[in-house]
Amino acid sequence: MSKHPSAASPSSIREVEEYQGLLSWVSSVDHKQIGILYLLASLFFFLFGLSEAASMRIQLARPENHFLSPEQYNQIFTMHGTTMIFLVVMPIMIGLSMYFIPLMIGARDVAFPRLNAFGFWIFFFGGLLLYFSFIGGGAPVAGWFGYAPLSEKAYSFSPGQDYWAVALLLTGTGSIASAVNIIVTTFTMRAPGMSIWRTPLFVWMTMINGFLLLFAIPALNAALVMLLVDRNLNGFFFQTSHGGSALLWQHYFWFFGHPEVYIMILPVFGIISEVIPVFCRKTIYGYGFLAASTVAIGFLSFAVWAHHMFATGIGFPMYYVFAGASFLIAVPTGIKIWNWIATMWGGSIRFATAMLFATAFIIQFTVGGLSGIAFAAVPIDWQLTDSYFVVAHFHYTLLGGSLFGIMAGIYYWYPKMTGRLLSEKIGKVHFWLMVIGFNGTFFPMHLMGLYGMPRRVFTYPDLPHLGALNLFSSISAAVLIFSLLIFFYNLAISLYRGEVAGDNPWEGWSLEWATSSPPPPHNFEKVPPIRHRRPLWDYQHPDLPDPVFEGTRHDE
Repeated sequence: MSKHPSAASPSSIREVEEYQGLLSWVSSVDHKQIGILYLLASLFFFLFGLSEAASMRIQLARPENHFLSPEQYNQIFTMHGTTMIFLVVMPIMIGLSMYFIPLMIGARDVAFPRLNAFGFWIFFFGGLLLYFSFIGGGAPVAGWFGYAPLSEKAYSFSPGQDYWAVALLLTGTGSIASAVNIIVTTFTMRAPGMSIWRTPLFVWMTMINGFLLLFAIPALNAALVMLLVDRNLNGFFFQTSHGGSALLWQHYFWFFGHPEVYIMILPVFGIISEVIPVFCRKTIYGYGFLAASTVAIGFLSFAVWAHHMFATGIGFPMYYVFAGASFLIAVPTGIKIWNWIATMWGGSIRFATAMLFATAFIIQFTVGGLSGIAFAAVPIDWQLTDSYFVVAHFHYTLLGGSLFGIMAGIYYWYPKMTGRLLSEKIGKVHFWLMVIGFNGTFFPMHLMGLYGMPRRVFTYPDLPHLGALNLFSSISAAVLIFSLLIFFYNLAISLYRGEVAGDNPWEGWSLEWATSSPPPPHNFEKVPPIRHRRPLWDYQHPDLPDPVFEGTRHDE
């Protein structure tokens, strides 16, 4: 007997279900799915950024190398910096924020779910447009900073620079949409009992980060529009030969660019402030100081942009103001470091992989911060600003800061997102190789800079020490990249074979651990009552005070 024509075979039913499952991600407005999409897209672009870094280190492994031509090197150099900043670190931070802020404040979703989806897709297609430039006439060549007049048509005549400007406009628009969502969600959707002073520090710092995005990105977008007008409509905003000002681009860019440093690091500060207390079994030391210092960083980050311009001859009054602000911003950052160390002091520390990365973050970021303070001194900046010392400082601050903190957050929250733990054995191999590879790659660059090697060059003469230092740096970069490939392997294999995590594998105290792993579409069956800053501890131990700091009030 034949089947009824309308009957579907089991295989076709499975195909329909799989299609509907994929479609549900494409059309989703659920903050958890959008957050995961941000993370997956960032990891996708991360692979491109790593391949570009590998190409540059091969080129620089020995003097007068010809692995890449000058034009190819400039393209890869520009794409690497743009990718890592705009397509990797920033969207990873946004993805973690979108996933966990509603869970940590007891909300069912973000304030504007459709705007959340719009922000992701416009970012993603902006990233694809940027990489389309490789086959659309040539990638941009003026560096991730796009300095005029190098980014003007007379010097960058391929359409790659236009792709770069339009792509950053799109990704910037997505970032502004995300910032609005983060701010409004945090202020309006907290669960009953969760005052602003009871929110987890990750939420606090991400909220301040939202304000930085809201005020910094428009400056970049305005500069990009002016650049497009110059290149395509015969405008003269940055063309000095027609009455424009090339320095105007730098003012606009760095008014965005220095807050951008904190846009990439403030959410990481929040991650570290969540990871360290849980793995030390102590409440965070100095919650109020950490929160207030974040606000101070937010304000001061807009007052230091011209310290990137000390070598441009802007004048001594400007030097005094911006040097002073650059020294001053180190104070609230230093407060955070001391608070994290004080939290660890005397704690019952459990060195899981997440805690290892959090500890390494403090060390690596401090090294980068100290060299940054050196650049606040104008004479030192004059000597070193165009040398590889800046490359070392920049990567210790952002890669040693942001990336190590991101790794701590992923190892900490991966079980909440997937229901499975990342392998601790593989994770520790990843950690130690990453520490060795990172420091071996970037610490010698301090010495290269002191020996006089200029940055942003595709090759260099065979001067004493430079060849050996660059070769050592390139070999270490291979170790660093290999460690990150191990991380990708751990992500993939643990998704299917990882140990089942349970709802709260780390015995955390904030609300994201009060729901299942992964959370249901509506996030919570019931939100625990919120009376202090560690509501899950109160709920699970109603007769006990908070750990370690017995008798301390946590709702002040």
